[in-house]
Amino acid sequence: MPVSPLLSRARTPVPAPVALPASRLQAAVAAVFALDGAVFGSWAARVPDVAATVGVGHSALGVALLCLSIGALAAMQVTGALCARLGAGVVATAGALLLCVSVVLPGLATSMPGLCAALLVFGAATGAVNVSANAVGVSVERRLGRPLLSGLHAGFSFGGLAGALLGGLLATVAGVAAHLVLVGALGLLVTAWAGRALVGADGPRSAVPGPAAEEGRSRPTAVLVVLGAVAGCTAFGEGALSDWGALHLREELGATTALAAAGYAGFSLAMACGRLAGGRLVAALGERRLLAGGAVLAAAGGAAAVTATSLPTALAGFLLVGLGLANVFPLAISRAGVLGGARGIALATTVGYTGLLGGPPLIGLLAEHAGLPAALATVPLLALVAAVLALSVAGDALRVPVTRRGLVTAVRGGTDGLREAVVPRLQPLVSGFGHGTAVYVRELRALDPSA
Repeated sequence: MPVSPLLSRARTPVPAPVALPASRLQAAVAAVFALDGAVFGSWAARVPDVAATVGVGHSALGVALLCLSIGALAAMQVTGALCARLGAGVVATAGALLLCVSVVLPGLATSMPGLCAALLVFGAATGAVNVSANAVGVSVERRLGRPLLSGLHAGFSFGGLAGALLGGLLATVAGVAAHLVLVGALGLLVTAWAGRALVGADGPRSAVPGPAAEEGRSRPTAVLVVLGAVAGCTAFGEGALSDWGALHLREELGATTALAAAGYAGFSLAMACGRLAGGRLVAALGERRLLAGGAVLAAAGGAAAVTATSLPTALAGFLLVGLGLANVFPLAISRAGVLGGARGIALATTVGYTGLLGGPPLIGLLAEHAGLPAALATVPLLALVAAVLALSVAGDALRVPVTRRGLVTAVRGGTDGLREAVVPRLQPLVSGFGHGTAVYVRELRALDPSA
């Protein structure tokens, strides 16, 4: 079997592969996605209560959420190398264990420094689980030979739905700490079941470079960055609604705690249903149309949610955002895995999760100066940016089999499309975020001695 360059350089013996049905591994990684969503949904439902306990406003809460983002992005920088050395299944299991323990920490915080430290650890666990679970998911998708990542991400959405509903129900009868301890304990049971399959799987094989790396040395970095940006712009909306959606419904529309939690629950349900239908939608519409069309639908829903003067209209807007964003992120990550193998997954995932994790603190800073509705208006705006980016990517990057010629065409087409269709219109945005993207690319390459 092929061996990762990182493994060969370290002269680490490759463990013998364990015969494990792909369906069993698929169920295990779906459980990890669901666990991640449930933990995140539980945290999202209790953000207002945590902020009230610590006594922080919008700006300070944004700073605390920035610590979550820093922890997650820092963990993502090393998770790819850990997957190559230890196996993606082993890293996913270890990350899930840390996630279950660290989710309790924000509920125990009583001061701003304590909350920042808790969210730093919690974010690191989230980042490790996200990258390693996506790596295992793409590996299973390749083994079965059919689109699966959207369905696996549906597990995250259903988990988020369950976490938000549980959070809304427990908000009136249990404190934050007791609630999150219960979530962590249930998560440990799920991890114990899923971890046996993940650890027993051929972990290092999950981190082996994909077809693109095997067939040629050309690496379509430009296309991977664009795909990561598409994922990031839409993940921005997911992160913003998860951390600020309940607060928006409570403060601007007078929703009760349970109804505020229902907003995120409806968003997660719509996203889960859309992802379950992802395979059929790809077959009917094609990846490119589904990417762009979903982003436009999310923009319309986001605009309705932030401008609504009634609670039903805002909740309907949340549903549309969930349906629109459902397949954008998993499609972008899956295609990055096909084009760039494990390195492509790491690059696109890191760029993509910059939007998911960087969105909430940015929303907090904007809300402090312009108000929460105006800050949340960035959600539909970036969804439209994602639609433009998706259309700018060459069709070859989304449809053709991966060959040397296909890679060269994808790089040329993606670069030309980005320059001609996007840069003239988005120059201020590009100049603002360009430096950060370049840092991520350099750091990811530094992890691979062969790059």
